Amino acid sequence: MFNLEDMTLFFLSLLVILPLITMIHQAGHAFFAWIFGGKITFTIGAGKKLFALGPVEVRRIYFWHSFCQYEKLKHDTKIAHILVFLGGSLFNAGSIILINSLILTGMFEPHIFFYQFVYFSVYYMFFALFPARYSEDHPSDMMAVYDLLKYGKSKDPLD
Repeated sequence: MFNLEDMTLFFLSLLVILPLITMIHQAGHAFFAWIFGGKITFTIGAGKKLFALGPVEVRRIYFWHSFCQYEKLKHDTKIAHILVFLGGSLFNAGSIILINSLILTGMFEPHIFFYQFVYFSVYYMFFALFPARYSEDHPSDMMAVYDLLKYGKSKDPLD
């Protein structure tokens, strides 16, 4: 049963773990866009802009939605775009493997923080890999891959 003592874990998950997972996910997209020569813009959060460091912009509501946009890739192939679209989930999966490996080797002790991290990472990956449209111009990562393969759309789905 959820009680008042669980509020600390709730706020830790909402304000630290989920934004961390989101940043890892968006970093995966940004990494693959960068590898293939794209110019990226990485926005963390929503609302009024707090500050920017190079291509990374942090907004006031940092735990609410984030996105990575990229401009034309120098290596403009279907495989490159697929890797950019799936890069977020690949980074989330890699972070899960890393955390579990560190626990299994004894470098980290099992802790509720890591449990929540893995739980929300899987949750995040599920919705990224579920082929759906969140709005007309905002497909999930897998729907962007589907559109690319079916219709040949090779552009950033947020543009």
